[in-house]
Amino acid sequence: MKKETEQKVDIDYADRVVPEEGKKGFVTMFMIMLGFTFFSASMWAGQQLAAGLDFWGFLKSLLFGGVILGLYTGLLGYVGAKTGMSMDLLAQRAFGEKGSYLSSAMISFTQIGWFGVGIAMFAIPVAGELFGDSKTAMWALVVVAGVCMTASAYFGIDSLTVISYIAVPLVAVLGTVAMIMAVRQGNGTIVDQFAVSSGSLTVFGGAGLVVGSFVSGGTATPNFTRFAKDAKTGTIATVVAFFIGNSLMFFFGAVSSIFVGGNDIFEVMVRLNLFYLAVLVLGLNIWTTNDNALYTAGLGLANIFHQRKKPMVLLSGIIGTVASVWLYYNFCGWLNILNCTLPPVGMILVLAYFMNKEDFETDQPKLKTIDWFAVAGVILGAIVANLLHWGIASINGMVVAAVCYCVGQAVNKRK
Repeated sequence: MKKETEQKVDIDYADRVVPEEGKKGFVTMFMIMLGFTFFSASMWAGQQLAAGLDFWGFLKSLLFGGVILGLYTGLLGYVGAKTGMSMDLLAQRAFGEKGSYLSSAMISFTQIGWFGVGIAMFAIPVAGELFGDSKTAMWALVVVAGVCMTASAYFGIDSLTVISYIAVPLVAVLGTVAMIMAVRQGNGTIVDQFAVSSGSLTVFGGAGLVVGSFVSGGTATPNFTRFAKDAKTGTIATVVAFFIGNSLMFFFGAVSSIFVGGNDIFEVMVRLNLFYLAVLVLGLNIWTTNDNALYTAGLGLANIFHQRKKPMVLLSGIIGTVASVWLYYNFCGWLNILNCTLPPVGMILVLAYFMNKEDFETDQPKLKTIDWFAVAGVILGAIVANLLHWGIASINGMVVAAVCYCVGQAVNKRK
């Protein structure tokens, strides 16, 4: 009886496949995934694109990079929705029971890091505008934001859904209105403004920025699409949401760069004398990504330490909140390096599913302890992604990981 009660309370199914009663329809999945892509750091990439490309080059990079990112996240979304498994459960089958600790640690570490950076991205500018850079006010905002965002991740997928339904329309509408207002107040059209860019970036390089901006977060896609009512719903919701959400963030960043010399729609709205709406948009924009990031970190740590998800979410939230300001000023560069380590994980999860479907169709598979070829694929893929300065880093890493995994599969079949 106790076990049945626990299963009813655990709406997140951290250690099991999501049952039919836990599934959700297209609109809910679309809102969750769209909120996930509302990532303020993507605006930084938008700023870089605007500085290095003209308007048509910007659009080409957006489309090219969006197709690559959509294909990657769409495949992961399909696998998550088809199996009903989280990224960590998929990793157990792809990397082995203990081998999955590597991918879980990597995703947890990066998501806690971005969670902390996100909190500081809210607290620092708001404290600067409202309280004259008061350190006390900044830390008060850090604590309030950390508590709120941790709470929504703690209460699970239903809480994430509520936040997404509130935040997504507000951020999309208010941010777009502010962007249009800024363009109308500028000198000439948006095409004219883009034309003054330095031209220091190629379309291919711009596409690399588009892909790299959210490919690490995209690796966690199965954690959310596993709740989709079917594979079609999960896949379409993911691809459409990622393209729309990321494109919107890039446009926000680009317009901010062009019209106010910044990298965030917050700065545009402040310049337009919409300060309180700016705070609302900034806070909600970060919240929808941060609670998803912390949710993912909680699932990852739960897999490593064999604990329930909720305590791991609390631990992750405390670490990210306490370290947020330090992370913001010292760790963004390292986080960008770590971003290149996660696409190889996603590639191996996809290959493992399509090459060994029988392992994913049973509730009690015979798990390896460690699949060394999969582990090697992630390590070598991460090294190549960070050291090879040619092409798109994340794709380079995925190719190396795919080769290592396929070699491993061929060797294992001969045995």
